[in-house]
Amino acid sequence: MKHADRTTERLLAHYHEHPKMNVQDLCKYLHQSTFGCEHLVTDEQAAMDRIREEAGRLDESACAMVEPLDGPFSRVHLGYLQTGLSANTLGNLLRLSSKQCAHDVVELERKIEIARTLVAERLLPFDECDFSNALDKWGERGYTALHHSDAYRAAYKPAYRVIHNRYVPILPLLARIDKVLSEGNVRLAIEGGSASGKSTLGEILHSIYNCTVFHMDDFFLRPEQRTPERLAQVGGNIDIERFVEEVLLPLKNGAVVNYRRFDCSTATILPTVTLHATPLTVIEGAYSMHPIARNFYNMSIFLDVSSDTQRRRIQKRNGPGMAERFFNEWIPMEQRYFEKTNIRSCCDIIIPVSDEVDE
Repeated sequence: MKHADRTTERLLAHYHEHPKMNVQDLCKYLHQSTFGCEHLVTDEQAAMDRIREEAGRLDESACAMVEPLDGPFSRVHLGYLQTGLSANTLGNLLRLSSKQCAHDVVELERKIEIARTLVAERLLPFDECDFSNALDKWGERGYTALHHSDAYRAAYKPAYRVIHNRYVPILPLLARIDKVLSEGNVRLAIEGGSASGKSTLGEILHSIYNCTVFHMDDFFLRPEQRTPERLAQVGGNIDIERFVEEVLLPLKNGAVVNYRRFDCSTATILPTVTLHATPLTVIEGAYSMHPIARNFYNMSIFLDVSSDTQRRRIQKRNGPGMAERFFNEWIPMEQRYFEKTNIRSCCDIIIPVSDEVDE
């Protein structure tokens, strides 16, 4: 969808869902659509305390709701906390989103002109002269952040936070993680094929929870282990025995993890590194849910990427030469492993992977 068409569609949809909004509320919508969070989060604890305080005032009927804005941000209503998402996690999402806000005045003014056209065509029910005057005065003030109007507050009782759209698809996952964390520690496996976004999701979870993340790429077979017999095994191209011994068993026993990374560039084992378990500990990578390992986790995810998306991502990420190794060697081994061990159905959560980004 073209940017102008999408802006038109979403402005009209927002009005029809909030017919008591006025020009001030429309300006706030445009501001958040373009700039995201109005303020950089400097006091994280205060931000989380405000979320808890506002959530405590919600009606019991408040429901989980995500409202996409016209751009790379969405409003996440505090009713989402009723699904299990914690105030701490939402506060962290707000903090991370505030660092991704760009002050793109040109983009905002593009949207303003579309709004002017909709008013002129009487598709938005504001007086054309009053609307233009209000927008011009707002521009003179440098398009500062605005509050909702009293009429909007009375009618809709807004209670939300604006977060970046990269976090919206994983909100159900975060709510589930928070539920389990409220009862104890979480050992989470992230499974999926090449280029499905396992490492990216691990990085996102680390940024939200400051959790320890282990990578299955650190446990590729050493050259001397790559015998025909070993590679013929389902899932045999990972050193699952060393992974269990050095990582999963210590995690299960609450011990410090001392493990050695395999360096693909030199095909050697690196010196021992030490990591500690955190309330949420993540293991990301294909073969993390190997039958020998799967009982060590209390939560697991499968990132389900289509072959077309996978191929497109690998070609973009790895270049033609290395991409051919993925297509001819590693992906067939992964597919055989997925099919023979039925990994997809063994995982607690299946997340479809798409390249569609709303921005």
